[in-house]
Amino acid sequence: MGDDYLPPASGPGPITFDPAHPYVPNFTGRQPTYRVADLTNPILQPWAAEQMRKANEAVLAGHVPFRARESCWPPGVPAFLVYALATPLYFLQTRSMVAIIYQSADLRHVYMNVPHSAHPALSWYGESIGHYEGDTLVVDTVGLNERTFVDNYRTPHTSQLHVVERYRLTEGGKMLEVAFQVEDPGAFTTRWSAIQRFRRVNRGPMSELPCVESNARYFNYETFPVPTADRPDF
Repeated sequence: MGDDYLPPASGPGPITFDPAHPYVPNFTGRQPTYRVADLTNPILQPWAAEQMRKANEAVLAGHVPFRARESCWPPGVPAFLVYALATPLYFLQTRSMVAIIYQSADLRHVYMNVPHSAHPALSWYGESIGHYEGDTLVVDTVGLNERTFVDNYRTPHTSQLHVVERYRLTEGGKMLEVAFQVEDPGAFTTRWSAIQRFRRVNRGPMSELPCVESNARYFNYETFPVPTADRPDF
């Protein structure tokens, strides 16, 4: 429904904007703003808060902040849930796997009814395994590399990040709600949770809409160029 997480009904919640610098998205009809994080949220370890403080200062000084989708950068998990909301999200399910696909060509694989690997290799989307609890798809993800953020406020994490998402249809199938928990003792002082919602619409077949690979860096993302391969993978 938006590019920020919704808070949980109770307990520690996600980072949101600094009340002194409210975030205005670009679909409200008002002048949009860039995000300045509220660093009073007690979930942050000191080093993470300090890193985000520097990012806040850069935004307030007039710099354009990094956002994954503007550099074709894989968002990771759970930021996948607030990545490319201007494009549809599709689910492809087989007996052994659920693929979660943005029309912009970002893809997650969820392997069903299997355990985690003993030592999963670190990757952009980690290793996701899933199972159903009634009508709820439960997705457990570990093995995430440290090259992503957990949200659009540039909140960092470590390779200890562990995310559990619970997908279920609500409002008679008209809405998809994702309630998730985040745990990372390297970056957060406590486990926290949040919610994201997607409205179900009939958009027809999925169109190919790849994120164009380019390192022109129009917005001066000097430390975040578009990922490129050192050698072909075919």
